[in-house]
Amino acid sequence: MKVIAIANQKGGVGKTTTAVNLAAALAEKKARILLIDLDPQGNATSSFGLQGLEGQSLYGVLLGDDPVTEKVLPTRLEQLSIIPADIDLAGAEIEIARMDDHLTRLSQALKILREDDTFDYVLLDCPPSLGILMTNALAAADELLTPIQCEYFALEGLVKIVRLIEQVRDSGANGHLELGGILMTMFDGRTNLSSQVVAEVREHFGPRVYETVIPRTVRLSEAPSFGKCILEFDPNGTGAKAYRALALEFLRRHEAPRAQENT
Repeated sequence: MKVIAIANQKGGVGKTTTAVNLAAALAEKKARILLIDLDPQGNATSSFGLQGLEGQSLYGVLLGDDPVTEKVLPTRLEQLSIIPADIDLAGAEIEIARMDDHLTRLSQALKILREDDTFDYVLLDCPPSLGILMTNALAAADELLTPIQCEYFALEGLVKIVRLIEQVRDSGANGHLELGGILMTMFDGRTNLSSQVVAEVREHFGPRVYETVIPRTVRLSEAPSFGKCILEFDPNGTGAKAYRALALEFLRRHEAPRAQENT
């Protein structure tokens, strides 16, 4: 099992859109996926029509009151499960900060999932902030997938993320955390700016940047308001095709080492 944190300290870059639709596209490819919504706003949760549930978030798990296995819920999509978010998670930020092991609460909670064979990938949808929930996600993750909007300040944001990874490593919370991938989002093929930003990010970060780029489409923005992922809402649209392509690229990247071992 691999734990992937999908995070960017900046909001509005397609983070939750990527978490939800990559999870759905991976499940469509028969990977066993658990999506954990760590954002108290619960946008990933509402994308599957599961908002309003009480007591199902990681709040009790992070405080040590409940096992993580009791919070896992099925979604409409086969192979895809979710741990939803609720507003209680906002309170967890304060309560966890008082604990001695406040950086590794999530890492400890996920050990039981690492030890069994229930899921292939756990995707963590992180809040757009540098608080306790995001640092817990980075401490628990094997790698970070960072969505970056195709705009002028993309590189500036990536520099901050690289520094954050270094801080997590240096803190001793997770010495193995890596920047596993960078995903360019909200690409507008009608402008030169989007292409220039993608080229610049590729120049600096090379193969860490996914070949797949996610287009700016109205349908991707509309889907959550119907409680659906893009694969359900507009299965033949450009957004769904992009996330299916991303899922294939993701699987190639993560299954390659295993394939090499078998040769």
